Parts: sequence; C-alpha cells; structure tokens
Amino acid sequence: MNSKILISPSIIAGDLSTAGTDVQQFDPGIVDLLHMDVMDGNFVPNLTFGPGFIRSIKKHTPIPLDVHLMIEKPELSLESYIEIAPWCIVIHYESTRFPGRSLAAIRKAGIKSGIALNPATPVEAVYDFLPYCDLVLIMSVEPGFYGQSFMENSLGRIKKLKEYIDRKNLNIMIQVDGGINSSNIKDVVSAGAGIIVAGSSAYKDMKVNLNTAELKKAAIL
Repeated sequence: MNSKILISPSIIAGDLSTAGTDVQQFDPGIVDLLHMDVMDGNFVPNLTFGPGFIRSIKKHTPIPLDVHLMIEKPELSLESYIEIAPWCIVIHYESTRFPGRSLAAIRKAGIKSGIALNPATPVEAVYDFLPYCDLVLIMSVEPGFYGQSFMENSLGRIKKLKEYIDRKNLNIMIQVDGGINSSNIKDVVSAGAGIIVAGSSAYKDMKVNLNTAELKKAAIL
C-alpha cells in the first residue's frame, strides 16, 4: 500500500461468481485493499458470503483484505475470520454487547481492529472503544443495501470523529463506506477519511485499476 489515501474496492460490486479470476487482474500498486462485505441476513437484510469465500479469494491475490462483518454477535464466529489473517476485521458497534472484547481479540491476533457505525449512531458512542481500535468505519449509507447515494450529513460526522482523534492524539484511521465517487471523494477526504470503500465507482465497466487510479486523482487535496 503506497498511497496516502487507501482505496478499497468492494467486491460485492462485481460478479461474485468470477471474483477469484477478476481479482487476479487487480494491480496491487493501485488497489490498496479489497473490501469484503459479510452480511448475515439478520443484522442486515441481505446475505452475501462467509469465511470460506474470503479464504478462497485470498489465494488469488496479494492485495490485503479488508473484512467488514455486518453480522449479529460477531464474537460467535470471529475466530473463523481471524484464522484467515486479513489486513483488518471491522465489527459493528450496533451488532454486539461486547465490542471491546472482540476488538481486543482481533488486535491480539496481529490484525487491525475496526469498529463500524451506522448512520443513526452518534460518533460519540465509540469514543470509549477507540483505545482498542486501529480504524473506525463510518457508514455513509444504510448498511446492507448496495447502490445507495452518499448521505451528505456524513461529512459532519467524519469531521467530528477526526477532530476527537486528533485532540486525543490517537493513531486511528477513518474509513468511509457508501456512495463515494469521483465527485464527492475530495470532500470525504477533506473531512478526515483515510480509507475509502468504493463500490460501483471502482467496478464501473470492470475497469477496477483505471477507476481506482481516477478516484485517487480526484481525492488529491
């Protein structure tokens, strides 16, 4: 990963039936991470894939995996994701009564730990858990539905979180997921985001390398 702003194309924006072959074409010098949205049909209405699929994808690419668990009680299946040894594992604040316990387990395994926030959850809710985190994911759309438009009020949420992180002198990255494209990525980065999840904007016409490079260019401050 060699860029100030990391771009993480979301694999569900492509064709999952050919994902193993597709990711072999992604240039690790351009694509920083691969975002893996795990949905359980419970925490969110949709159902995607589990650890077996992610383990298979990892065999096809050297690009680090960015695993986003949109599942109820992630602590019950966390070990199966830890065994894959992805770059990071992100759990949702709203999905568990024990976020600190899961975050500590992820970090203990040598994996970056992250906590995600739905649009309706105040950013202040995770302040007490930041010592256990390497990143915070702010959802800029409602989780579980692909193709939504970016929620403009997310910019204020990103700024508030960034200001708190800086004030406390914490080494925590902010990731943002949902509706980000070349027309709004600069605003998102200016607000404080360091990792951008890109769905259709990265996968348009399956030109992931080109689209990712264009997103990085558009993000330059």
